[in-house]
Amino acid sequence: MARVSDEELHQLALELGDKLRARGWMLATAESCTGGWVGQLVTAIPGSSHWYERGFITYANAAKVEMLGVPEELLATHGAVSEETAMAMAAGALTHSRAQATLAISGIAGPGGGTPQKPVGLVCYGWALEDGTVMSSTCRLDGDREEIRSRAVAAALRGLIELVA
Repeated sequence: MARVSDEELHQLALELGDKLRARGWMLATAESCTGGWVGQLVTAIPGSSHWYERGFITYANAAKVEMLGVPEELLATHGAVSEETAMAMAAGALTHSRAQATLAISGIAGPGGGTPQKPVGLVCYGWALEDGTVMSSTCRLDGDREEIRSRAVAAALRGLIELVA
């Protein structure tokens, strides 16, 4: 599969921004394998300061623990790429920000780093809302590093759009 186009990613970010703005909500992001791509997309939109509060780039496990409060035991038990960690990242972003909605992405973008249990292309997502809703999802994406990362960004945005709808 091909990389998600810049235009499609931009449209998804605009749609999410419209939904958040309609509720008077702010967004915080917690990104690992996407390295701040969601934050970059959002801040490229004029006026996003009305609905984007902050982003956490927590590539290393220590950053997940220190910045988001992900328990070390959870990382040791489930690993960085797990729904449990993605949910903890999303919940931590909510706790450590003033946002009402968060999204989190953790995955293996490749080309190396995969194992038989957690192959390249495995991406876990977490979403959290101020009302206590916390959801997660996992998917296996095909493609090269750029394709996996762009598709992970799109999936995270789509997931939060559905949740906030």
